[in-house]
Amino acid sequence: MTEMDKKAENVILAFWNSHQQERQYWHRDGVAAALREVIHQLGYFKYDSYGVGGNTIVDVRDIIVLCEKLEALK
Repeated sequence: MTEMDKKAENVILAFWNSHQQERQYWHRDGVAAALREVIHQLGYFKYDSYGVGGNTIVDVRDIIVLCEKLEALK
């Protein structure tokens, strides 16, 4: 198991542990879809110094704000 595999498993476990009674209804695909949506909603493209390539960036502070918003939806 790679380091990223462990991280993914921890995300899934955290999600499941917060929904103990409904655990059998949650699927790994759903968690992955939610994470992809976070990237889609919060990600932005940062070009390299040559303006040719780059990477999609998600700011951790944005994720924290999103978490707070999600918690407020209760």
